[in-house]
Amino acid sequence: MADKKIHEDQKYIEGLLQNNSFIIQAVYDKFVPKVINYIKQNSGSEASAQDIIQETLITIYNQAKEKNLQLTCPFDAYFFLLCKRKWLNELKKTNSKEVTINEAVLSKDDNALELADETELFEDKQQLFNQMFQQLGTACKDLLKATFKIKSMEEVAKSLGVTYAYARKKKSLCIGKLTELVQASPKYNQLYN
Repeated sequence: MADKKIHEDQKYIEGLLQNNSFIIQAVYDKFVPKVINYIKQNSGSEASAQDIIQETLITIYNQAKEKNLQLTCPFDAYFFLLCKRKWLNELKKTNSKEVTINEAVLSKDDNALELADETELFEDKQQLFNQMFQQLGTACKDLLKATFKIKSMEEVAKSLGVTYAYARKKKSLCIGKLTELVQASPKYNQLYN
């Protein structure tokens, strides 16, 4: 994707990252009504539409922050496609009926489809990581959370009241255990192959 031109709508991604209230309001004014109408026309309510919109914005924010999301299509196409997919997945969960996503009908923009696929994969990987993280013991979770927030292992050790050597060794063991849990999950092969 490096050879693709960044779309001018990248300003919406940057605005979300910077928590720019004008940009966020513009997203709600320009793009949200279309999503709400779509969800209401497809067995949803205003409240469920708002939930889908919030989840989608959080996903976009997380991908932008973690993976430096570069928009190569209009924000509208990307955002709408993600919301539609989230809604259709929600319908699949709540109904026992099969729901098919006809991407040709949903979007004509190949870049939007590609970015939406990447974002969904990113979100699925995050969910797998979070599920497996919750299976770790309290000591491992506390140590890893501290290392996510504090970059210096010396400071992490001090904040947890342990020695530097113990903190490093324990971090290594905890990451090993987390990696083992993630790779043992049946979902791992679906996401990484």
